[in-house]
Amino acid sequence: MVFGLTFDKLLIVAVIAAFVIGPERLPTYAAKLGQLVRSLRDFANGAKDRMRDEMGPEFDEVDWKKLDPRQYDPRRIIREALLEDPAAGAGAAAGGAIKPVTQSAYAQRKMPLTAGAVPPYDTEST
Repeated sequence: MVFGLTFDKLLIVAVIAAFVIGPERLPTYAAKLGQLVRSLRDFANGAKDRMRDEMGPEFDEVDWKKLDPRQYDPRRIIREALLEDPAAGAGAAAGGAIKPVTQSAYAQRKMPLTAGAVPPYDTEST
């Protein structure tokens, strides 16, 4: 299925095109379509060969299926981002775990810090 077109729809479009173009010009346009498809295939193969030349032997080692954008599910990415521990990366720099903030940093700024307290850290703004 290409661009939401099924085989039935493509067949109907081809029949309508055959009637509109007519039997006299149909072989000419079919030949032009064949040339277009061949030139696109040659263009894609040329780009692949050029990429292989520029990347060297690492080109064959790349897992192209892993880089396919169709495999990414935005819902899964957001779910994983929301479920991961927010203090994992920032807590190591401060020497301890940073507690999740229930108030904004602006609201916490008005409260005085006690000795040894960690300054407010707004996880949503950084």
